[in-house]
Amino acid sequence: MKPSFKYLLFSTLVFCVFLFVVSCADKATASPNTVNTVSNDISLVEKKPKKELSKNFKAYWYAGEAEITSYDLKQARYGELREGHAVLIYVTEPFLPNVQVKADGNGADNVNVLKLNSTKNYLTGIYPYSIMSSSFYPVSDNQHAIKISASVQEWCGHVYSQLNNREVFEFTSHSYFEGEADQESTLAKNWMENEIWNKIRINPADLPTGEIKMIPSLEYLRTGHKQVKAYMAKAKAEASNGIINYSIEYPDLQRSISIQFTETFPYTIEGWTETFKSGYGPNAKTLTSKATKKKLLKTPYWRQNGVEDEVIRQDLEL
Repeated sequence: MKPSFKYLLFSTLVFCVFLFVVSCADKATASPNTVNTVSNDISLVEKKPKKELSKNFKAYWYAGEAEITSYDLKQARYGELREGHAVLIYVTEPFLPNVQVKADGNGADNVNVLKLNSTKNYLTGIYPYSIMSSSFYPVSDNQHAIKISASVQEWCGHVYSQLNNREVFEFTSHSYFEGEADQESTLAKNWMENEIWNKIRINPADLPTGEIKMIPSLEYLRTGHKQVKAYMAKAKAEASNGIINYSIEYPDLQRSISIQFTETFPYTIEGWTETFKSGYGPNAKTLTSKATKKKLLKTPYWRQNGVEDEVIRQDLEL
């Protein structure tokens, strides 16, 4: 007995629905927005045991002062080296891990972080550049930086980027450029160049070396208009005459950065160099930016906000 036309039509519809469901499931699995939350990198483990703080660390970083260091700066921008200055401001503070902002008071859920505010100021012709990056890294040295942000201001406009460390890295960016505008994305957890500057001050013996994946600094990614992601990198640390030179090379970006710091505590940053292609198109030049330490000052700057306190800037040669 031959099956009826209605039976064949029904069977065909059922089979098509089955194929559609399976196809959608496969597409959902292969979605480009799917984030691999497990890094293949030699990375920090989020539940790594807390690092025991030394007496020297507590005495230096919990004395109610910040460490402010000024640097002479030669910064590559638009294919030329610009004269300017940079300042690194390190200070410890309580941090709320959920909302990821500074805590107003003591609390059981607070995380103690070593905060770095890094600033650069220089001129490009008639108009000024002002750049600031902030990174909040747990003093316990048992996870990635909890939060990183960066802003760039100049006469054309300004941009702001922020990366939050939650189940994955959550990235947000706002820009006046048409091709960038407002962005939101997620990234798998990997080393971040911004957090290296904090880790140097806490536990430089555990800096990542060898072939690794690393997210370049937010400043470089924004000013260079590069894709925000982890890039393959080669990192190494070399000691000479009491100074350690920690370098990171990104072959795909044709960029490298080297940070010089003292071999013994408190591991002060003596300077850095950064080599990359500056400018756009075929006329871009490979130039090296350089920062050289001028002065270091330990002081509670947040209480020194009067006109009479401006004289302190002379101590920093600013």
